[in-house]
Amino acid sequence: MSTKNLLVELFVEELPPKALKKLGEAFANTLSDSLKAQGLVGADSVVTPYASPRRLAAHVTQVVAQAADKPVSQKLMPVSVALTADGQATPALLKRLGAMGLDVSVVPQLRRAEDGKGGGKAEALFHDSIASGALLADGLQKALDEALAKLPIPKVMTYQLQDGWSSVNFVRPAHGLVALHGEEVVAISTLGLNAGRDTHGHRFEAAVDPVSIKDADSYAAQMKEEGAVIASFAERRAEIVRQLVAAAAQVGGGVKAIEDDALLDEVTALVERPNVLLCQFEEEYLDVPQECLILTMKANQKYFPLLDAAGKLTNQFLIVSNISPADPSKVIGGNERVVRPRLADAKFFYDQDRKKTLASRVEALDKVVYHNKLRSQGERIDRVRTIARAIAHELRDLELMRDADKAAELAKTDLLTDMVGEFPELQGVMGRYYALNDGLSAEVADAIEDHYKPRFAGDDLPRNQVGLVVALADKLETLVGLFSIGEKPTGDRDPYALRRHALGVIRMLIERDIPLDISFFIDVAIRAVESEEIQNAWLQKIREQGLAAAVARSHGGMVAYLDDFVNRVVDPKTAETVTDFMFERLVGLLREQGYTAQEVDAVVSQRPQRLGDIPKRLAAVREFAALPEAQSLAAANKRVGNILKKVEGTVEPVTNPYLLREAAEIALNAALAEVEPVADAAFDSGDYAASLKALAALKAPVDDFFDGVMVNVEDESLRTNRLGLLARLHRAMNRVADLSRLAV
Repeated sequence: MSTKNLLVELFVEELPPKALKKLGEAFANTLSDSLKAQGLVGADSVVTPYASPRRLAAHVTQVVAQAADKPVSQKLMPVSVALTADGQATPALLKRLGAMGLDVSVVPQLRRAEDGKGGGKAEALFHDSIASGALLADGLQKALDEALAKLPIPKVMTYQLQDGWSSVNFVRPAHGLVALHGEEVVAISTLGLNAGRDTHGHRFEAAVDPVSIKDADSYAAQMKEEGAVIASFAERRAEIVRQLVAAAAQVGGGVKAIEDDALLDEVTALVERPNVLLCQFEEEYLDVPQECLILTMKANQKYFPLLDAAGKLTNQFLIVSNISPADPSKVIGGNERVVRPRLADAKFFYDQDRKKTLASRVEALDKVVYHNKLRSQGERIDRVRTIARAIAHELRDLELMRDADKAAELAKTDLLTDMVGEFPELQGVMGRYYALNDGLSAEVADAIEDHYKPRFAGDDLPRNQVGLVVALADKLETLVGLFSIGEKPTGDRDPYALRRHALGVIRMLIERDIPLDISFFIDVAIRAVESEEIQNAWLQKIREQGLAAAVARSHGGMVAYLDDFVNRVVDPKTAETVTDFMFERLVGLLREQGYTAQEVDAVVSQRPQRLGDIPKRLAAVREFAALPEAQSLAAANKRVGNILKKVEGTVEPVTNPYLLREAAEIALNAALAEVEPVADAAFDSGDYAASLKALAALKAPVDDFFDGVMVNVEDESLRTNRLGLLARLHRAMNRVADLSRLAV
């Protein structure tokens, strides 16, 4: 059957730019999938999506005018119900045939076959027929309706059709529909529009209007030549990148446009025929932190700032215009005039903010509501400071304690500045600039910016130890504080980004290999959140004397306070809930990093406290799993675990050599006596691979033990001794990971 290519285009008013890429892909893919499901396209058909500010389109190859006929077999009823003893049709069968538009004449052609329902061999009657394949017009109508219904539209609008009475719902008003199968128009309709071959190009620069599409394959070329539109989103994006690179190269000196995929996608969705132009602004604005200038140019104006070879902002930027006038000076001048007030505002905010120190803003945080159940930002900062000091105390670093406390105290003060009020994305970034302006150390200033890190998957971690401590304290306080008031993530709902905070804590503990237990961090945060009596007394002293003075006058008192704080009793329910949440996130993170479910399960099921050890444990498990003895030992470990679970009470891992009777248990005891010290020494030194490899020597004695020794004998002393031997074996095999999880 001959095929032709298909083109469908929906011409609309300007689509939402941030959604355009997804809209174009969804439209084309759903349309193609529906046609495939109806048998209207070949197996090797290729779909090409098109999306510009004013159109969604799809080009599909190998489309037939009518799908192939298909054999259809329809079960009617059991033979015992359909036919009498002498083979005549029963009233029940005649009624069923009548409902299908058939009569008694088809009875001889009905097929008998075993039903097979319920495992039996009862016969049923089947009616076999040939169903005509779907016509393209019908199939395409169905596909188009489905494609529009499944569009990931951010928000629909209701508008009236030209008849003045009817109204429809769509993302934007639609004004044209093109549907071509080769050269022929396919008779379909949607949103009050009937398909034709005419569409519209660029609002101002199209060579002809309307553009009459000759056939499906000429669409892209005609839109470019006659309509002055690059219809393909991908091609238009690539053209913008090419022009950006070329324009930056003309400036010279290693200058390049800032890289931002989200901005590039948005600009691609705003223009139909891109034209990159070079603009500039006054150098005096470069005195403002470049993050502010870059943000205002990108977010408000959709410009591409130019950076020099060192990554420093220049006073030049690139714009992507949707028109290409012979003299672009007015376009350039207009954009330069537009950006100037934005930069002036940023400079004003920066100059005003520096007139007040960050320290002078601390008290005002008490008036900023953090959460109605967790009170103000000021009180939250007190909790973060307490957690940060406790972490530094446990790391035995007094200087770190001082710097972390100062950074935590000032971490949120830039929220009260004019610059962050205008650009919330700059919180932390501006805090660093203002801290340096106030004469604070680089370590403290960097920590103020970095305590938000990592902000997203793959983001950098804090650059120094002070920032690491404050970032941990901030995220732990958020997690525990919100969990304590019942604000837990549910399904895909996580308004406070608690999953992201948990992953941030996990990444910092693993990648910086902090030598503290995860339970310590969770417990310290719970103490700080659930009771503030102890910390409030010390905080009052700090406010009155300053931390340095308080420590200098009463170092012993500070240490005693922190010792008392970290040893307070923690609510076990809260600790368990937060711990479970953390380890759930850990499992997901490790799976994303390429570890298998078995490997992750084997390690994480042991709940290792030092998260920094986990990569080494996983590597050791992977090496162990490659050993020829691995599967046998994993299966044996699983068997041992099952035996011990059935025993009432606790089985102590102790063996009395005088109660060993069978040769196999004597041999296993001797093998354990040799392997245990080696495996334990390797484990204690952190060489987990060597610890697991030492277990390979146990394969033969373990196999012999299970082949020749009965554990649950009547003699209680023998039974207890053999259980103790198994408990020793279980302990030796599961220090690094639960090896039973590796059993196939």
